[in-house]
Amino acid sequence: MAHAPHRQQGFTLLELMVVVALLAVVVGMASLSLRDSAAARLDEEAARLSALLEGARARSRAMGVEVEWQPLPDQPGFRFVGLPDTVHLPDRWLDEGTHAEIIGASSLVLGPEPVIGAQRVVLSLGERRVVLATDGLGAFAPLAEPEGKPAP
Repeated sequence: MAHAPHRQQGFTLLELMVVVALLAVVVGMASLSLRDSAAARLDEEAARLSALLEGARARSRAMGVEVEWQPLPDQPGFRFVGLPDTVHLPDRWLDEGTHAEIIGASSLVLGPEPVIGAQRVVLSLGERRVVLATDGLGAFAPLAEPEGKPAP
């Protein structure tokens, strides 16, 4: 009687390790691509507001007029005070749940002087907060928070 060739049953350890490694890579990539939507929306609002403030600051210097930015406390929006009526800048948040609070003042002064003084504004959306700040020379940019410390 001839023996039938012995067929392997199951998987080898190497095959199992390759499958587990591939699964780990896929799960890692998926978890990195899934971001908290509130954090993403707030980062988008911060980047947009920073660009709007810098645009208004440049127009203020170019036109030689004093321009201020003020959040509207009872409405989901903000306004630029001092720009001519012919200049139309956005006045609403992308997400109506966004709120802004200026630290230490009622408005941000954007010019016309090249040096405007240090200023900060806190944007919040739900439990998330981002602080945009300038030292008066540079552009408004998000502040990095120290580990474990919430923004002011």
